[in-house]
Amino acid sequence: MTKVSCRDPNLVMRLARLGSIHQSRLSFMRILTRRMAREGWRFEQTAFEIDASGVGHAVYTAHGPDRSYSLIAFAHDLPAEKRSDRVIAEAWDATFTLFDGIPTLDDISRLSQNIPLQEAGRVSGTELSVSRANRSVRLWEHVVSALASGKQPSADQIDAVGYLMRTTAVYGSGKLGAADREMIADRPEFHAPFQVEMLSVYLTRWFVTDLVQHMANIRAAETGATAEQLDADLARSMGIGNSTGLGMAPFLLNHPVLFNNWVAAREQAIQAVRQVEWATDEDIALFKHLLDRSKQTIATWHSEHPIQIDKLSALRADVVLVTSYLVQADLSASHPWDALYRWAEETLSLEGQEWIASLMLEPYGALVDDMSSGMAADNTATFRIAGAMSIGDLRALLADVYTWAIETNWAAPENKARAWYVSEEKLEPRLGERFEEPIEEYEQPLAPGRDAAALFNALAHWPDEAQVSDFLLRHPEHRHVLRRAQIVGRAPYAEIRDNTISDRVLPIDMLRCKLAFFGATKFDPRSDRWVRICMYGNAPFPLELTQDNADFWVYPDQEEAKA
Repeated sequence: MTKVSCRDPNLVMRLARLGSIHQSRLSFMRILTRRMAREGWRFEQTAFEIDASGVGHAVYTAHGPDRSYSLIAFAHDLPAEKRSDRVIAEAWDATFTLFDGIPTLDDISRLSQNIPLQEAGRVSGTELSVSRANRSVRLWEHVVSALASGKQPSADQIDAVGYLMRTTAVYGSGKLGAADREMIADRPEFHAPFQVEMLSVYLTRWFVTDLVQHMANIRAAETGATAEQLDADLARSMGIGNSTGLGMAPFLLNHPVLFNNWVAAREQAIQAVRQVEWATDEDIALFKHLLDRSKQTIATWHSEHPIQIDKLSALRADVVLVTSYLVQADLSASHPWDALYRWAEETLSLEGQEWIASLMLEPYGALVDDMSSGMAADNTATFRIAGAMSIGDLRALLADVYTWAIETNWAAPENKARAWYVSEEKLEPRLGERFEEPIEEYEQPLAPGRDAAALFNALAHWPDEAQVSDFLLRHPEHRHVLRRAQIVGRAPYAEIRDNTISDRVLPIDMLRCKLAFFGATKFDPRSDRWVRICMYGNAPFPLELTQDNADFWVYPDQEEAKA
């Protein structure tokens, strides 16, 4: 049997590769829809109290095997001048909470005074998440006016945007007083990361579709007419948008064990599939079928940002190369996926390599899906430093993980040109120019490479047999990065092995990586610091969800694509 090792962290954990990752079977949205279909979750709309101006509330309940969860949605009549995607916004087109159970009228009344206020409101442990969303004004108006006039909206206009509303934040894990992660982490349905947030977004999409139809019905009724019902295929083609900026980037640096577990699960899945000795005819047929459907996503994936334009151009060239390879390759030969992977690594762009790495997992749910059970992690903020570790062992660990950093000239301005800080005005993480702005004294500890190199240099005159505890008594300023090094010693994919403060750093790579694990598609960077994406595009709605359609919805149906 051919032995295939997991890919080297020094290969995987470079920002350019992390910023080329695609969704996969282990993406959090697909983990959720598979579970809900497998367990036969039942869904119902239990309230829709929205008036003619589009103001009111609605409740959507998901009944699992042991518990029920309810999305409580509040719709608002938002003046255009108040619509903003910034964290510091104070009003939105819609606000939401995912409620633990089935809310009473008193619960809804209490939450109606708080959820619309978001940060200014207060919630309790019965609320699992708090979120908000704004309309895509242009597409929203087009869909409402088309339906109200008795016509279907334009498929081209829908495809150009992809969503009727976009979330600007989905908060869980104790934010604003909502339930802490520890309160729900032992529930099977929430074992995998971000399942609360993914369930909230999934139900939000249902509400948004109901709301746009409601507003079309109201407008038609004002003229004595009857609105057209939104075509089911058009409705399904739309997801929920998301506008994500620098606020998300530090997450991967601040949660090293969690990040390790995400990447390790995907790498173990890739390793397992590469070790498959023989592919069945069914496996090969499914791979080729989904590859053809994936090509449709790539063909309709557009961006106006130069970096993404270049990456898309390379990916489309890769599609041609992969198609030619599969014409002559014999996937019925021994270890076909390892051969495909090795060919891709030698031939394709990083974007193409990671596209194939994700795609070849698709026929092997029985082999890889259970790996999602290891993707969560305990809070690592109190991770205990191993004070008895010898300086020699620490030095060797640093030399292994941070070679690139130790070899970097940190005195060169270009290698420390940027600094991460939190803006008092915007209340968001920012990446500023160290030598042009007075920000250095506010710098956040988000440059582990630089700090690891400083630690390595500080150890220069310490004997190998000395203990870490002795060193830290003399040099407590190195405590934070020493802890990181020890974490990476047991979690090899915990650390980004690149300079996060150089003049060449692209934060968009960190955003893309995290959102790909969520299951996002059609990344559309608006700069190197913020991106718009789509969630649950083409997914079945809750009342349509079955085991037959719960998994591969992320790939457009070929017949629909031709229509």
